[in-house]
Amino acid sequence: MKIKTMAAVSCLSLAASGASAQEVFEMTSAFGKNLPVLGTAAVNFVEKINGISEGVEFEHFDPGELVPVLEALDAVSSGSVDAAYTTSGYWQGKMAAAGLFAAVPFGPEPGEMLAWMLYDDGLTLMREMYETNGYNVHVMPCGIYAPETSGWFKEEINSIEDLQGLNMRFFGLGAEVMQKLGVSTSLLAGGDIFPALERGAIDATEFSMPIVDARLGFYNIAKFNYFPGWHQPSTVFELLVNKDRWEELDERSQKQIEIACMANVTDNFAEGEAVNFPAMIDNVENRGVTIKQWTPEQLRAFEAAWLEVAAELAESDEMFAKAWADLQEFREGYALWGNNINLPRPWN
Repeated sequence: MKIKTMAAVSCLSLAASGASAQEVFEMTSAFGKNLPVLGTAAVNFVEKINGISEGVEFEHFDPGELVPVLEALDAVSSGSVDAAYTTSGYWQGKMAAAGLFAAVPFGPEPGEMLAWMLYDDGLTLMREMYETNGYNVHVMPCGIYAPETSGWFKEEINSIEDLQGLNMRFFGLGAEVMQKLGVSTSLLAGGDIFPALERGAIDATEFSMPIVDARLGFYNIAKFNYFPGWHQPSTVFELLVNKDRWEELDERSQKQIEIACMANVTDNFAEGEAVNFPAMIDNVENRGVTIKQWTPEQLRAFEAAWLEVAAELAESDEMFAKAWADLQEFREGYALWGNNINLPRPWN
């Protein structure tokens, strides 16, 4: 009689127990795991799914280890990478509507954004956007957090005119607003921002929350930190999975990934709310940062420029027009609830 190898014994044991070998998914993240809230969210998702899954295991990779940040969508679509934890705002240059599913200037805060995404048409439209643009991906929300800061500036901004001629790193749809106001914008990955500030390639930047921006050291060069984050009242983070790989999974594994992402949404939001005020105190008391608030007049100028941008994009892009109209319709209905429970915006 032949002696079975250990591998054969393991396979027989799996078959006898009804278990199957786990699929391993390599996942690139748009944000380094050293970044609190922003980067740790991808790590936390991997811990969640690997802790509950019986059929799939995710392996986390930092930006650039598998592909550059801004190439993740194409890599997942082609199958060269299995999955990506990122945000659709990075694809603004590829699809005009992409920013609407990430961060909408003067748009929904987290509760309202999740309501539109999960209980109205937002996620359906998001998936339609990827499909109609030929991307072979399955997408789901996998994180969210509340407003960011709206920028770190080397010089104080006393009027909208002071923005004209600045070179600034800016994200998503908000970048198009800043361009309307005379700012030259560029989209840089997190690790590229400080060197660009240091050598004077950019005069100002926005990136994330105070605790994240502090880790990147922006305060060393740009001492004026502006609020509120009108360009990102909430930010949705997505999990992209190669569609072929997704469809190969059994329904149980798919559900486990979805559950891990929904748990990550809660965790990501709660952590962001908990850790930023200590970072702001530290910035002011120990790092020489001056916290500034945009005036009502300045906020009205930002909002007017945004409405111009939205109208132009709706006119030129069918998918943007469809998603923007749907979001506006939802917000009109939500306002009956939101306006009765929320404090009014000071610039209205």
